[in-house]
Order: sequence, then structure tokens, then C-alpha cells
Amino acid sequence: MVKRALITGITGQDGSYLAELLLAQGYEVIGLMRRSSTVNIERISHIQESLTLVSGDLMDEVSLISVLRDYRPSEVYNLAAQSFVQASWAQPVLTGEATALGVTRMLDAIRIVDPEIRFYQASSSEMFGKVHAVPQNETTSFYPRSPYGVAKVYGHWITVNYRESYGLHASSGILFNHESPRRGIEFVTRKVTHAVARIKAGLASEVRLGNLDAERDWGYAADYVRAMWLMLQRDTPDDFVVATGKTHSVRELCDVAFQSAGLNYEEFVKVDKAFIRPAEVDLLVGDATKAHDVLGWKSETDFYALVELMVEADLNALPR
Repeated sequence: MVKRALITGITGQDGSYLAELLLAQGYEVIGLMRRSSTVNIERISHIQESLTLVSGDLMDEVSLISVLRDYRPSEVYNLAAQSFVQASWAQPVLTGEATALGVTRMLDAIRIVDPEIRFYQASSSEMFGKVHAVPQNETTSFYPRSPYGVAKVYGHWITVNYRESYGLHASSGILFNHESPRRGIEFVTRKVTHAVARIKAGLASEVRLGNLDAERDWGYAADYVRAMWLMLQRDTPDDFVVATGKTHSVRELCDVAFQSAGLNYEEFVKVDKAFIRPAEVDLLVGDATKAHDVLGWKSETDFYALVELMVEADLNALPR
């Protein structure tokens, strides 16, 4: 029997890599998309023929119930969210609706339609925020520092509650920053690599960034979606930190990215207060020991290879 998976947020970075992985595993993949006049399916255009794209919205539980009833997936991966931290300050209520309450609507739809469905929730290292321990693992307490982080904490705990109250196979992956050439241009890694390509081509002369000393644990998105899939293959649902365990500063990101194009970042990077967050998170670095030991997962692409991969992709994407 062919396994069927539903992915919310299939047009995003993680959704596109997860869809590729599941197709390679022989799954039938259903992608949930909001009705919108400006849907961007660029990240999945190369596999679009192999997918079933359906209309539904995390704001509307009735639409989720309909999709689950019509397609009967055995696995649901909830990757949809308002996922840009900076935007969550401008749109805190929308962020709460989609990123927090959207999780509840999907879990409730699963409970109503088929409690046997296995559910994956995309939790985030932003939940740790003002960190209480370094590195962070599954038992580290949360102290989110943005509306996005707060919404993700709600989504995380409602997943735990539905698991414990209704016996759902519901797992959360607490993913630390993960990047790729498919990352949105508003995220700092892609903002930097895209700027490198434009500066190298003579199309730009600078890039403006916020706090260059902020440190993050950056991994490769294609590695991280494998952990999501592994969680739903286990008999017992659980929560797992997914991370590399190594941190790098935004400054080092700039250095590596510009160097890979034969440039010196100090000539082109300008600090702009407009990009500094109202509340900055501290040192986010994950301890993925549990994922290594229980799932057999590990990050396979290091920071330097990842940055070079992204710069190369952005250089190749420029019009000749």
C-alpha cells in the first residue's frame, strides 16, 4: 500500500525538500496551499507534476477536516507558519493565528477525522530565546523573545497536550536554523549570499545588516527534513532537537560568503540599526544527542560547505 503524506507549507524551503524526500521514499504527496492570487510555487516547480496540490488554510479548521477526509493521509507534516521573526513584530496577531492556533486546528482536525494519523510539528529554536542553558536540548526551558517564538511555544505545547490527552502520534522537531539556496531572501543567510552574487556581478555595492555578533547554529535544510521523516517512522512519538551543535556569527557568515567569491566583506557590509531586533535572542546552539542516539540522525553538511553552496547557487541564478 502506498503511503500518503500531507505537507502544509509545501511551497516553503522545508516543504520543498521534504516533498522531494518523501517522493524518493515512494510516498504519494499532498501539498496544502492557501487560496491566493499570488502563490509562489517556484521551489516545487521541478516536482509539481508528482504532487497533488490542494486548497486549505490553517485559519479554517473546516477546510482542514475536508482535506483529511478527502485524501486520508497516514502522515501530516505541519510546516506552514508566518515564519519570519522580524515580520512577527509587525504582525503579531496574524503570527499567533497561523503559527500557534493553526497547529491546534490541524491537531483537532486529525482527532476528528482519524486519530491514527501521525503528526509532525515544526517547532523552533526561537522558543529558547533568552537561553537558560548552553547548549539547548529537549529539557531546556523556553523563554521566547519575539511574537514568532511565543507562537511556536504554543504550537509546541498544544502538540504535547494532544499527544498526552488523546493518544495521538504527535511529535515535534525543535529545529535550529537551517538554510539552503531555497531560503527566502529576507533571512540573513540568503540575504548575504544573494548580496555577494549581486556585488560580484556589479549589480550592487553594499548590503545592510543588523547585529553582526549574533551567533546561530546553522545547518542544511535538506539534512533536517530527514529528521522530520524519521520521527514519524518510530512507534513512539516524542520531541527532538535537530541541530549541528556548532555556532557561527553573522560576521563569520559574511566573511565565508564574500571570501568564496574572492571578496572582502568589510568593504561591502554596513550595519544598519533598522535591522536590529527589539529583543535579540542569546546564544542559540543545539544539543542533538537524542536525535543522534534515538533516530540515528546527524547533520551531514557543515557550515562552510553550506555557505559556499548558497553563494554558488545565487551566482548561477543571476541573469547572464
